[in-house]
Amino acid sequence: MNSRAAPTPVSRRWAATGAAWGLALPAVVWLLAFAVAPIGFMVAMSFWKSTIFGTRPGFIFDNYGRIFANPLYLQQLLNTLRIAVLTTIISLIVSYPVALALSQLKGRKKAVLVLLLFLPFWTSYVVRTFVWLPILGRNGAINQALLAAGLIDQPLDILLYNEGSVLLGLVYVYTLFMTLPIYVALEKLDPALLEAARDLGARPLQIFARVILPLSLPGVISGSLMVFLLAVGAYVTPQLLGGPSGVMFGNIIAGQFLSNNNWAFGSALAVALIVVVFAVLAVSSRFVRLQQVFVGGRS
Repeated sequence: MNSRAAPTPVSRRWAATGAAWGLALPAVVWLLAFAVAPIGFMVAMSFWKSTIFGTRPGFIFDNYGRIFANPLYLQQLLNTLRIAVLTTIISLIVSYPVALALSQLKGRKKAVLVLLLFLPFWTSYVVRTFVWLPILGRNGAINQALLAAGLIDQPLDILLYNEGSVLLGLVYVYTLFMTLPIYVALEKLDPALLEAARDLGARPLQIFARVILPLSLPGVISGSLMVFLLAVGAYVTPQLLGGPSGVMFGNIIAGQFLSNNNWAFGSALAVALIVVVFAVLAVSSRFVRLQQVFVGGRS
């Protein structure tokens, strides 16, 4: 009788590897086609030359030299980083008490409040940004209320089209991305640790400072990194709410593509922003694993 030889450990390992690659192949192809390839093309285009007749392939460093030669671009990049940092800090201040309060609730009350937290995010990002125009504008709700109360004689122009309105819009649209990681981290806290701290005579403020806050730091770092990365590349919010004084680096990049038709220089600006983002990721990876940020991995 002929019998087949039993598969060896090596053959089983190769079969498992082949099956794993087979399952991962669609995701790898999608990543290469829609993420790696566009970025690679943009990097290549950043070395090209833009003329009145279009973008001409080549290999020159003029576009990057222009970024460093004109202090306006570096100043705007630093200003964008500053706005992103402020957005992150304000979002953290707003989100942490909300996440802490939600983690203390139980049952239906928690479910309702979590639903209310998600409710504004069921609408479009653009729609949520547009909402601030009838609130902050000259004829908006705030000005009308102040006029009706007799607190002002004419509508205020300082509520809209400035850096403050951009910060308000960014904090509003990105708060959820800060609240959720902190909430998840707080939900993982062992109640026995809090009970032990109380038994040892710790006061509520001491429990927060020495137990709750240190154990929730992975969520804080994850949320902060996520909000910073989203804010540093913001385009819609500063475009709608910023005006001349609220322009961010993303608006300058878009202007090169849409208005100036200078795709090569726009690509160089985009690459410069990507380099800054990767530098932030590299520094952050020393404090928190990146999988914690993007897939919610454990610390």
